[in-house]
Amino acid sequence: FLTCDATSRYKAEVVDYLIAEYRAGRTPNPDVMCNKQVKFGAFLDFADEHGADYIATGHYARRMGRAHAAEKDAGSIFLLRGVDPSKDQSYFLWTLTQAQLARTLFPIGDSLKSDIRKEAASYGLPTAEKPDSQGVCFLGELDMKEFLFHFIPREVGNVSDISDRIIGEHDGAVFYTIGQRHGFRLHQTSPDDPPYFIVSKDLEKNVLIVSHEKSSVSPSAQSALALTSTNWSGEPPSGEVQIQTRYRQKPVSATVEITGATTATVTPLTTLETPAAGQSCVVYDGDIVLGGGIIETVR
Repeated sequence: FLTCDATSRYKAEVVDYLIAEYRAGRTPNPDVMCNKQVKFGAFLDFADEHGADYIATGHYARRMGRAHAAEKDAGSIFLLRGVDPSKDQSYFLWTLTQAQLARTLFPIGDSLKSDIRKEAASYGLPTAEKPDSQGVCFLGELDMKEFLFHFIPREVGNVSDISDRIIGEHDGAVFYTIGQRHGFRLHQTSPDDPPYFIVSKDLEKNVLIVSHEKSSVSPSAQSALALTSTNWSGEPPSGEVQIQTRYRQKPVSATVEITGATTATVTPLTTLETPAAGQSCVVYDGDIVLGGGIIETVR
């Protein structure tokens, strides 16, 4: 039994990245970065150093040779959603390359979580009844704002509605994300008031703008998402695809235009709740993960 100590890699590539992204006013996805830099970075490097042929992880995802799906792509490998729709983790794995997929096994991706628990119980494993892991990869459940207060100074600012009326205050615009409905304080509220959602942030003025309606990206407005740091598992996508900009979000139809070696523009074909800059946009063809990128801007 060998132990891979990935502490320094995790600190540099996940924790420092998370803090830097919030400081810049973006919303990071540490679970995606943890997979890229630690599980399929430091851990795979460790496996190579010790002569391992494969690594296996507990992700609810699957891999399949492309020959099973399209003869023209024979020899490559598909990353697919896990069989259990409530546990599918393919969204967090879009950075995987063909070389990494060729070395990776997902032994529980074709099973339901309930069946895995029954199997663990049949062997008397104590993890059979262990609660599902929650929160940030390896850090677990935490109050993100309280965590960030250790690294980013608190700076109280105003909360305004879309009519520029000041209706509350917050602890610093960098700590909040688009679509959030908690964590800021309103001056006058009653139990019957509908919730407010953050629809935009003015970092220069340290102001949060909120509305009773969530903001959305609409085809009628010809809105699009600009992606950076893109990775395509095989050939770049073409034609109509599906996208997710959040974990467990219902997929939305879209088109993808490749604009550079690591950039792309994604145009939703149906209304999409406005995503936050810094989040991942993952591109699917049915159950197949085609790749994805980091949302740079919404325009």
